[in-house]
Amino acid sequence: MGREIAIDLGTANTLVYRQGEGIVFNEPTVIALNGSTGKVEFAGAEAWQMLGGPRGNRSVVRPLRHGVMTEFDMTQQMIAIVLRKIGVPKFPKPRVVVSVSSESSPVELRAVREAVRFAGGRNPVLVEEGLAAAIGAGLPIHEPVGNLIIDVGGGTTEMAVVSMGGVVSGRSVRTGGFDMDASIRDHFRTRYGVTIGERAAEELKVAIGAAFPTPDRMVAVVSGREIASGAPRKVRVTEDEIRLAMAEPVQAIVDAARQTLAEAPQELTHDVLETGMFLTGGGGLVRGMDLLLAQECEVPVHLTERPLETVVLGAGAMLDHLDEYRSSFQLVRRR
Repeated sequence: MGREIAIDLGTANTLVYRQGEGIVFNEPTVIALNGSTGKVEFAGAEAWQMLGGPRGNRSVVRPLRHGVMTEFDMTQQMIAIVLRKIGVPKFPKPRVVVSVSSESSPVELRAVREAVRFAGGRNPVLVEEGLAAAIGAGLPIHEPVGNLIIDVGGGTTEMAVVSMGGVVSGRSVRTGGFDMDASIRDHFRTRYGVTIGERAAEELKVAIGAAFPTPDRMVAVVSGREIASGAPRKVRVTEDEIRLAMAEPVQAIVDAARQTLAEAPQELTHDVLETGMFLTGGGGLVRGMDLLLAQECEVPVHLTERPLETVVLGAGAMLDHLDEYRSSFQLVRRR
């Protein structure tokens, strides 16, 4: 007890849950590489602080894109650093549960397992993010009723209809909070001829971004650089402007939610229409996302209590019941 761990290896943030302790790590999924050796020197918050600032002989990268390892070796090193940070011993090795996208390919699943083993984990068990989110949200997944959960992450949005202990239907779309940030940056380039950084776009999304019109009419002033001259420039933008800039990725998430609901078994769809859908993930915190989904899908929408932590809490809860879950359903559906 107390040794086994669960990992939510997200595109935006990595969270680790340790049995008996709760969440012991919650930092950005960012690494800083030594420019000479190519080795990972920093991971998490330390690397994140270097984005947009002085880096010396280092480059700062995100080793995952749309929930998938784009830099396998770097991800291995990052996970190893994370486990060292939380004091995981080399011997005996802990058992590890890792949440993964429901659309992960066999090659991607194998890469996750190998990365965890390399970092010092034992017998990695993979669980679909949608199922972990449903457990973390406290939904009655073992009952013969349908629950729809939508997890809007940084790089992907997972949607799952859960009933009788497993995922009945669902989908994963490779659209999330980072796509909203990218749309904001594109808007500044095309309308104002100004570039802004990743952090500035994300901070703007959090500060005044919205998925649904609100009466607040907030404004913000953003500092960037003119593309033509390279000179610094400040731009004043409104909430409505940012909402329209983010409209395309937001609508893609809404469309996928409607399709997930339409494709679910009819008897489970009836349950969702009565109880509503459950919204979680960092992207779920975008103001008005719940209102837009409720309007477009014509069902009530409930934001989970701890949206940023729901998946890892669910994966952590599974540590005590892995044998039970193994016998009742496949943790990752076969392709």
